[in-house]
Amino acid sequence: MNTLPESPARLDVENISVAYDGEPVLREITFQIPHGARVAVVGPNGAGKSTLFKALVGLLPVRAGKIFIHDLPLGHHLDCVAYLPQREEVDWHFPVTVRDVVLMGRFGHQKWLQHSGRADREVARKSLQQMDIADMADRSISELSGGQQQRVFLARALAQEPHIFLMDEPFTGVDATTQVATLALLDHLRQQKVTVLISTHDLNLAASRFDAVLLLNHRLIAFGEPKLVFTPENLAQAFGSQMLKLPDGTVLVDDCCPPEEEYILKGKVK
Repeated sequence: MNTLPESPARLDVENISVAYDGEPVLREITFQIPHGARVAVVGPNGAGKSTLFKALVGLLPVRAGKIFIHDLPLGHHLDCVAYLPQREEVDWHFPVTVRDVVLMGRFGHQKWLQHSGRADREVARKSLQQMDIADMADRSISELSGGQQQRVFLARALAQEPHIFLMDEPFTGVDATTQVATLALLDHLRQQKVTVLISTHDLNLAASRFDAVLLLNHRLIAFGEPKLVFTPENLAQAFGSQMLKLPDGTVLVDDCCPPEEEYILKGKVK
């Protein structure tokens, strides 16, 4: 891991506003995430989840407010933040091998124009093994299935040895094997005290597998323990007409994702 201090080793977002193509997307967002926490970022499509992640890695400028990592302004430690974008944002036909993609995670550890050394290759090899794709190292990423491609990018992020790991919809459109591998990776990252933020539409997953939930819809609706965030009032603010509360207390959130999918949160709100 990068040898940065654990205190204060947290992510601080202070009153940020972010625009995309000139249109305001996030407004006055403030939260603090302690070192090693696992946070689910939840909200309807278009709520600004991907925009938030891109702002946290400097891909989108912050119109107002500040972002601090390790108590330093954004830009000082970008190499310690790994980002897994949504699948549709990646050019999967780019002519590169699996091994080369994973080695890209080592660029932040190398000097200018330096080639990958033995240590870099060893980290990449271990990352490939951890994601169970070592036998695919010499294959082109374009030849792989969607789930295999996802594991390649997870291995690349692992090779980066991040302190903060951002995953944008990692469970969408992948096979069961990749879902299991991703959940296992989350457990590994917890042991390594890596801070993890994952955007997801799966409310059950967010409630059962995460320390905290950040509920977002252009502004911060709520942030805290799942049982405190997933209230009918908060969900109604986030999802509006997409939310339906049944007489037995079950809350259904419909059409927040692909139309054919429906996500249900049972027994979490009264």
